Amino acid sequence: MAGRLFAPLLFVVALAASLPTLGDTASAHIHTHQHNKADNNERTEDGAFSPRDADHYAEGEHHEEFDHEAILGSVKEAEEFDRLPIQESKRRLGILLTKMDLNNDKYIERNELKAWILRSFSTLSAEESEDRLDDADTNEDGKVTWEEILQDTYGNDPEDLALDDKLIQDDKQTFEAADLNKDGYLDTEEFKAYTHPEETPRMFPLLLKQALADKDTDGDGYINFQEFIGDRAKSKDKEWLLTEKDKFDYEHDKNGDGRLDSDEILSWLVPSNEEIANDEVDHLFVGSDDDHDNRLSFDEILDHHDAFVGSEATDYGDHLQDIDRFNDEL
Repeated sequence: MAGRLFAPLLFVVALAASLPTLGDTASAHIHTHQHNKADNNERTEDGAFSPRDADHYAEGEHHEEFDHEAILGSVKEAEEFDRLPIQESKRRLGILLTKMDLNNDKYIERNELKAWILRSFSTLSAEESEDRLDDADTNEDGKVTWEEILQDTYGNDPEDLALDDKLIQDDKQTFEAADLNKDGYLDTEEFKAYTHPEETPRMFPLLLKQALADKDTDGDGYINFQEFIGDRAKSKDKEWLLTEKDKFDYEHDKNGDGRLDSDEILSWLVPSNEEIANDEVDHLFVGSDDDHDNRLSFDEILDHHDAFVGSEATDYGDHLQDIDRFNDEL
């Protein structure tokens, strides 16, 4: 173990000595209910897809929008709940609880809450994808061509297209992989694979291929640490470099051989919704399991309804929008 640590440490120190000492500042993005995120394949600095809970905590603050969307499975429904008076919000949440409660015992166990959250993640992706398809579908035929996506995403300015050449090339590959029946169009399900390849296992081979094309400079089918940090290191300080090396060694390089193989690359690129759902279950239980019996009664959840769904702080009357539609959906 000591030998494994010593050699990489010498490499890091040597590499760090050759880098300029520059401050690295980044402003956290505050999570709000959003439609049509600007970047359908939002990435972290190292190239991995951003996890769903990236904005759950930002700049030391907890943002409850993530919790509400994780329960309601819809940005639109979360916005609607935000406008409801408390009693109506609780009433609707009570209806949802009967659907979460798979064994009908009037308690929500951890596995039931996790299953519901994973379902919500899927419906959130579908909702976002459908909204973006509507934006791109200029002829309103319910499906999109590559030309429609190109126009919607990049416009038609030749200079802009030239600047984004690598992005466009990757997007075209993603479009072609998502087009399951190879008819040149993406229907609703295919478009979801295009907008959320990190949540679509059949798209993983393409994600791996693109990652290797981007970082595997020696062409050996693996990504070592120097390839992993790439040109990013030129504008970073020594502390950043040491942090990245630690993450590479102890988070990404799971078998400790000093390089990332195919499975390790995908594990780094693709966030685990299972892990995120587990974290969200823990978060909601900590704030709501008042009797510490490791299950949530309906009353406990309704007593802490604001942790699960939004509502107006004051009752503004009985004028409620779309209640019949909401009940029909439930």
